[in-house]
Amino acid sequence: MERIRRKPFQGVLNIIRFNWHFFVIAFSLVSVLLFLALLLNFLTTWLLWISILISIIMLISLFVSFYIYDYSDFYSFDWLRPVSAEKIVNIHAGFDETTAIIRSLYPNAQHRVMDFYNPLKHTEISIERARNLYPSPPTTELIATDKVPLEENSVDVIFLIFAAHEIRSDEERVVFLKSLKASIKPTGKIIIVEHLRDFVNFLGYNVGFFHFLALHTWIKNFDEVGLVVRSQDTFTPFVKIFELSKNGNTY
Repeated sequence: MERIRRKPFQGVLNIIRFNWHFFVIAFSLVSVLLFLALLLNFLTTWLLWISILISIIMLISLFVSFYIYDYSDFYSFDWLRPVSAEKIVNIHAGFDETTAIIRSLYPNAQHRVMDFYNPLKHTEISIERARNLYPSPPTTELIATDKVPLEENSVDVIFLIFAAHEIRSDEERVVFLKSLKASIKPTGKIIIVEHLRDFVNFLGYNVGFFHFLALHTWIKNFDEVGLVVRSQDTFTPFVKIFELSKNGNTY
C-alpha cells in the first residue's frame, strides 16, 4: 500500500511557522548585541560570544526538529507494533498530521478523529497558529477532555501523538486518561507519543523543554488512572512512545 508522502522539510518549516515569534526575538536580540559590539569595543568579546551562543541554540533546535520530524522517517510509522484493529480513534490538540497516515495503514478499520483543543485551557499560541494554517476537516469531532464521547470497551486503539502534553493541568490530564481507559476494549491499547522534559530534550530545545512533561509525571498519571505500561520505546533520543493497556492484556 502506498504511504502518505510528506513534503521536504515539512516538519521543521512548521516549527518555524508556528513559533516564529521566538525566532524573531532571537534574531532581534542577536542583531542588538552585534550592534552594541560595534559601538562598545571594551565589551565586544562578551557580546559576540553571547550572540554566537544564542544563534547556536536556535540552530540546534531547528536541526533537532529536522532530524525528528523530517529525516528520521517517524511518519512512516515503522515504530508501531503490529495492530489488529476494527475501531481506531486518533485524538489531537488542534493540529493533525497523522490521521491520513493511520487511515492508510488500516484502511478496513472504523476511524474517528477527535480534537480536544480548548483555547481557554490550552493557551499555546503555536496551537492557534497551527489550527489557522491547517484547519481540521469537518469530520473531526470537537471534544472536551472531561467528556470523551466514546462507549466503554468499544475501541481497539487510541492514538495520542505529540498531543497529550498540551493538557497542562495534572488533574485534567488524569480525568482525560480515565475516560480513554474506560473506552478501550480489554485487549485494546493507547499509544502516546511525546517528548520528555529530560536532559536530551534540554540539549535539543534548551528552555523549550519545559513545555514537555517529565517521565515520572507520565508514569504517575498512568498509575493514578490504572493504565498498565506495556512498553516504553525510544524513537531517536528525543521521543518516547508509550503503549498502554487497561489490565495488562493486549493483542
